[in-house]
Amino acid sequence: MTRVLLATRNAKKLTELQRILDHALGPQRIQLVGLADVEQYQEVPETGLTFGENALLKAREGVRWTNLPTIADDSGLAVDALNGMPGVFSARWSGRHGDDRANLELVLAQIGDVPDEHRGAAFVCAVALVLPGGKEHLVDGRQPGRLLRAPRGEGGFGYDPIFLGDRQDRTNAELSPAEKDAISHRGKALRAMAKVIAKALPEPGRP
Repeated sequence: MTRVLLATRNAKKLTELQRILDHALGPQRIQLVGLADVEQYQEVPETGLTFGENALLKAREGVRWTNLPTIADDSGLAVDALNGMPGVFSARWSGRHGDDRANLELVLAQIGDVPDEHRGAAFVCAVALVLPGGKEHLVDGRQPGRLLRAPRGEGGFGYDPIFLGDRQDRTNAELSPAEKDAISHRGKALRAMAKVIAKALPEPGRP
């Protein structure tokens, strides 16, 4: 089993990405470890102006400190009525990093007067893989949809309770993990990355 660092402290994200990779590559192929599982290092600020730039920044730093192949993602919500924001600031939109409820409530307040037909939005995800030898790979995924006026569902995290994907009748927070993986921005990006990993990190014993 190949040990790979996922540069995050978000336990839900670690579980989600491990599940997606296991489904795509088969169990016992990749063992993801999070930042809580390696020697602590100072994490690089997310100073990039795009999801891809931030993902690469985090992945490069993970390799530098641990010498492990490192996957990092940056993802967020792009709201049409907010000119694509909160975008790369999605996790700290309310001013407190990782306060899902506060972030969600602020977005709802900011578009409170926007008619339903103009509440378009998309979840966007960029996933980077950086190898100890210096090779870099970047893929992305997108889930278009619209924002509801009130949260629905107890699953998922972040903005999932107010996001209704195109041609869906349930929010991301009302979907089962498998249903969400099949359509989500992160699921799409991780399936694309799984194909990269299969080539970039061959199974032990194989050329």
